[in-house]
Amino acid sequence: MAKKRQILVIGHNTKGCLPKHEKIAYEIGAEIAKSDSVLICGGLGGVMIAAAHGAKDAGGLTIGIIPQNDPAEANEYCDIVIPTGMGLARDFLNALSADGVIIVGGGSGTLSETCAAYMHKKPMVAIRNLDSSVDPFIGGYLDHRENIKIVGVDTPQEAIKKILELISP
Repeated sequence: MAKKRQILVIGHNTKGCLPKHEKIAYEIGAEIAKSDSVLICGGLGGVMIAAAHGAKDAGGLTIGIIPQNDPAEANEYCDIVIPTGMGLARDFLNALSADGVIIVGGGSGTLSETCAAYMHKKPMVAIRNLDSSVDPFIGGYLDHRENIKIVGVDTPQEAIKKILELISP
């Protein structure tokens, strides 16, 4: 059996997460499940719970890598919970566990995960026009190294299509 693709969805936690972010994340989660990929998220609220909910509703497998040490802290849509007890350092585990990353809005935590993925040259796709910390970098690079371009898309369907193109051999 071949390894399943693992797609990380990152974005706003509960604070700052608007209904439009939740709707987009839910649809992305469902599309990940339909593509027979595994959804990875930070396992908490906001974009994370919405994406996991969408993946579960579409029959997919979900993994939540949480910063706390108690697995009960994860949202109810996580099939597999990895309680790291590492706080925000878990952002690196999230990025390194993924074959590709989809970004739905977000603040400094999302930017931290984006930087971790960038340093390890993980393909990334970001939904445009969500007023996030990543917006200035969509269509370009985070720095002079030009490790990996952050590709901008407009819809959840485009996000899945593009990330699958980028991570397929």
